Amino acid sequence: MAQRTHLGDADCSIAQALDVVGDWWTLLIVRDTARGLYRFEELQRELGVSRKVLAERLKLLVEAGVLTREPYQERPVRHEYRLTPRGRGLLPVLVALQDWGDTWVLGEGEMTATTEESSREAARVHALRGTRLPELLLPGLDGEPRDPVAETPFTVLYCFPGAYARAESYPPGWGGIPGARGCTLESCTFRDQLAEFTAAGATVHGVSTQRPDEQREFAEKEGLRFPLLSDAELGLVTALRLPTFRAAGVSRIKRLTLVVDRQRVVREVFYPVRDIEASVSAALAAVRAAE
Repeated sequence: MAQRTHLGDADCSIAQALDVVGDWWTLLIVRDTARGLYRFEELQRELGVSRKVLAERLKLLVEAGVLTREPYQERPVRHEYRLTPRGRGLLPVLVALQDWGDTWVLGEGEMTATTEESSREAARVHALRGTRLPELLLPGLDGEPRDPVAETPFTVLYCFPGAYARAESYPPGWGGIPGARGCTLESCTFRDQLAEFTAAGATVHGVSTQRPDEQREFAEKEGLRFPLLSDAELGLVTALRLPTFRAAGVSRIKRLTLVVDRQRVVREVFYPVRDIEASVSAALAAVRAAE
């Protein structure tokens, strides 16, 4: 692999990391493999890059241990490119770049847990309708990995910034972040209407980037009867390019709701969520309408 950094940067981790990923196409390849695009043709179609450039970047990422090259067809031999543990370690970098772009390039520089209806961020999230959620597992309350998409006809994934059993656990200034408050109300509203979602053929899953033990303490306190899933490793966030903000050094998902069918296709999106109780009712109506 060609070295691009100066010899004086040999001990600088930033410079050495940029030798691997400091290229426009390279980071976008990592982004799209995290989204479930694993094959050469899929990546080329999504990125619009020449075959030569894509082949070079894929070769570099395999050599760097960011991607692994796995055969999926024998005649002719064709390969898929999957993120390795080293590659998945780049997901927080992608999320940080997206967060910075949403805040400072597409936004007004304000830390917020929501957005405006007319924002480009909202348009990106609404464009998820019709896309397929790639295979992935998220830890549940017991720490065991589980599929966020249930076997029922529909799954309602409500993503929230963070909910805690104790008031002192919330990050400093939490109440002053636009859109951050209301996670307890949201979870309890889904809890109180769970029977109606079940009758309509939907499983409810709550998702945040909190640790499973934090989620478990909250779920026990509020008597939740559905799973909360931890996206602390940012797998779901990067797979769907969900909007985030940072508070207390943690990337947190902005409040939004997805209705996903059994084939893992996103059928409906609710973002931004201004009225929590109304959004829960809207998700229930969407499930009933899709039956």
